[in-house]
Amino acid sequence: MIGRLNHVAIAVDNVERASAVYRDALGAKVSTPESLADHGVTVVFVELPNTKIELLEPYGENSPIASFVAKNPSGGIHHICYEVENILEAREQLKASGARVLGDGEPRIGAHGKPVLFLHPKDFCGALIELEQA
Repeated sequence: MIGRLNHVAIAVDNVERASAVYRDALGAKVSTPESLADHGVTVVFVELPNTKIELLEPYGENSPIASFVAKNPSGGIHHICYEVENILEAREQLKASGARVLGDGEPRIGAHGKPVLFLHPKDFCGALIELEQA
């Protein structure tokens, strides 16, 4: 079902500062920050030859990652995103196997303009999983 690794997301308190680390210390190509009000985050993508790193900063009062960043002030890995060919088929297959889809279970448009879903970390070895339709 899952395809290639799309990105690993790291939650940080400041995407500008985190971007500088990847750009200046590691020589990576870093996108400009984009605020996604519907998701409560500001994102930056670090482009790698085989995948991406997504840097996430809380945006707005109700950011879903605010408590994560408060508990991890230095930042930390927040989620892993895998691509799937058909997000609705993947969702149904996962639900049939007992996996929990977070939120209302309906895909939302993510940072890449494609449908995404999140899966409960307790069902996936403690890792929050994002699925993105390829």
